[in-house]
Amino acid sequence: MDYFVHESSYIDEGVQIGKGTKIWHFSHVLPGSKIGKSCNIGQNVVIGPDVTIGDNCKIQNNVSIYKGVTLEYGVFCGPSMVFTNIFNPRAEISKMDQARPTLVKKGATLGANCTIVCGHTIGQYAFIGAGAVVTKDVPDYALMAGNPARQIGWVCECGEKLNDEGHCHACGKLYQREG
Repeated sequence: MDYFVHESSYIDEGVQIGKGTKIWHFSHVLPGSKIGKSCNIGQNVVIGPDVTIGDNCKIQNNVSIYKGVTLEYGVFCGPSMVFTNIFNPRAEISKMDQARPTLVKKGATLGANCTIVCGHTIGQYAFIGAGAVVTKDVPDYALMAGNPARQIGWVCECGEKLNDEGHCHACGKLYQREG
């Protein structure tokens, strides 16, 4: 086995786990899920069924990633952040056939305790602030905050907020606006 699973975690049949991935305490990966290489899955994480997680993702403690969610390369999911997969669930009515897909693109950060309402795309290197509630698609490199989440700026690939001219004070990159 070229990955690590803590003895308190459960990995169901039909799961693929990439080399170098670590799955920590009390986590559960359900059937049909695919986890890429070099991922770090924190404590008390539930994945699946049928979820795809790209290489180099970091999923902090207490996150549930439900059917319909896809994480591309290098996505960060902060502690206790939330994905939904059914827009209008009811306990007494099965609606799993109504699951809406959610795509989180390369390098995006989803802050602690944020909520991603199903059926939306989070753009590459977007940054969702702690506690934000995302109810619509998020552009690449957008900085989002609040409930409902609103764009309050732009971020660099290194995660720092860009100034009004599109310059990153941390790494020196300069971005130009399209259109």
